Amino acid sequence: MKFVFNPVDRVTLPVVGSDDVFPVGQIYCVGRNYAEHAIEMGHDPNREPPFFFMKPGYAILKQGEQMTYPSLSSDVHHEVELVVALIGGGENIAATDAMKLVFGYAVGIDMTRRDLQAQAKDKSRPWEAGKTFKHAAPCSAIVPIATSGEINSGAISLSINGDERQRGDVNQMIWKIPEVISKLSGLFVLAPGDLIYTGTPAGVGPINSGDKVEAQIENVGRLNIQIGEAA
Repeated sequence: MKFVFNPVDRVTLPVVGSDDVFPVGQIYCVGRNYAEHAIEMGHDPNREPPFFFMKPGYAILKQGEQMTYPSLSSDVHHEVELVVALIGGGENIAATDAMKLVFGYAVGIDMTRRDLQAQAKDKSRPWEAGKTFKHAAPCSAIVPIATSGEINSGAISLSINGDERQRGDVNQMIWKIPEVISKLSGLFVLAPGDLIYTGTPAGVGPINSGDKVEAQIENVGRLNIQIGEAA
C-alpha cells in the first residue's frame, strides 16, 4: 500500500532549551475567557460555560516571521494568549488529572478578521471565515513545564510598534487551564501535539501592514512578528 500523494509535512514548533521540535496537532481556542475582554466585546463577564473554536495547523506563524495580511478583510485584530501544549490526550478528562497532559507553554496571538466575524455573527453563521486563515495563529517556541513550572499567574501583554495595547494577568482567566482541558475533552478527542489558546485580556484592536508586534508572557517568553502586505 502506498499514499496517493506524499503527505504534507507536519507543522512543528521549536522547544526552548532543546534541539527537539513539537509536532502540532489540532489548535483549539477558548472564546471570551477574560472578564474585561468579554465586556469590551459586549458580553456578560459572568462565568458562563466556556465555548471553543478551532484553527488549522497552517495558521501557525513562528517567532520572527512575517505575517501575510489576510485577504477579504480590512479589520484584522490581535488577541495575545497563553498557549498550552499537550503531550497527552483522551476524552472526558477530570480537571484534577488535566495537568498531567501538559507538555509546556507558549506565547500566542489569535488573529481575527473582525469584519468577517461580525458578518457571521449578524447572520448567526459559524465563525470560521473570521478565525481561520494563513498565519492566524502566531506562536512562540514552547517552554517545557519542567522548566517553567505551572503557569497560573503572570503578566501578559502585547505592543505594536512599541505602543502597549493589551495588558493583563494570566490569573484573570475565567476558566482555568485544568478546567479548560477538562471541558474540551468532553467535546473533542484530545491528542498529543494539540495546542490550546486560552483566551485574551482586554485591549484587542487592529493591526496594519508594516506593524511590528511584540507579545510577552511572564515566565513563558516573547513573540515578535511583523505584518506584511495583503496576499
